[in-house]
Amino acid sequence: MILRSIAFAAALACGAALAANDAPFAKVGDVVITQQDYEAAFAQAARSKFYHGKPPEGAVAALQREVAQDLVDAVLLSKEAKKRGIKPDTASVKKTIDAYEARYKDSAQWKQNRARLLPGIQAKLERDSVVEQLTKQVRQVGEPTARQLEQYWETHKDKFTSPEQLHVAMILLKVDPSSPQSKWDAAKSEGAAIHKRLKSGADFAQLAQLHSGDGSSQKGGDLGYVHHGMLPEAAQGVVDKMKPGDLSEPVVLLEGVALFKLQGRKPPQLNPLDSVRQRAQDLWMRERGDEAWNALLAKLRRETPSKIDESKF
Repeated sequence: MILRSIAFAAALACGAALAANDAPFAKVGDVVITQQDYEAAFAQAARSKFYHGKPPEGAVAALQREVAQDLVDAVLLSKEAKKRGIKPDTASVKKTIDAYEARYKDSAQWKQNRARLLPGIQAKLERDSVVEQLTKQVRQVGEPTARQLEQYWETHKDKFTSPEQLHVAMILLKVDPSSPQSKWDAAKSEGAAIHKRLKSGADFAQLAQLHSGDGSSQKGGDLGYVHHGMLPEAAQGVVDKMKPGDLSEPVVLLEGVALFKLQGRKPPQLNPLDSVRQRAQDLWMRERGDEAWNALLAKLRRETPSKIDESKF
């Protein structure tokens, strides 16, 4: 859920507009979610999700619906927690309030609005507390049997297969990215000359020691075994097409001009269950927990009708 914590800053900023935005936004059974509730929740979610700048097309509408559904679900889950007799963790709630009291102790706006805002803030923290406890309770599933774990491993072998590894060596002619074109042209010419020498039988490791600006030069350019994604995209595209023993043409990278030699390939390797047993168990329990949680949400949504004013989107 998006709504994990209190947006004190949002509460303060929106405090003056509370009465104007007290119109119903959604109704969940007999509980009303106000426009103010929605706007504060959306402001917090938007700051978190779009902190980097302008959101992509369609992202705002998607987030609006996500926040609205989260608000509805929070009401449903709070009711379910109460039904199960789950109580708020009062010590944790008090600790959080005390922390924010200390944080905003010098804020004139907080002092002015504290008496009015604090009851709602405390109620929100208490709801979050019982929902958090409910979440842990519902997601707490037992450990799989030996047979269940074996079946999970059998049907999800892709999760337990080590990817193909490539044994790669490299000669990197380093060029500062901000260098003028003449520097890049010189590196390309040097790369072409080295490539010609290698094709004529020169030793790759020796030339790497002499010319490469990479840290691997002392090992003859040997990068060891790498898996897909560890090399720069331009290099990966070249190396992926090579066979063991092949030498690449010079490749322009962000940090210079490089030549690659493929020393060998290790095919994908399925790890036996005994070596991945703990990971398999963790994945099985997480997936069963997700299923239990989603089933509860679906049940609560079916049992309690809700209506959202989507004209606000």
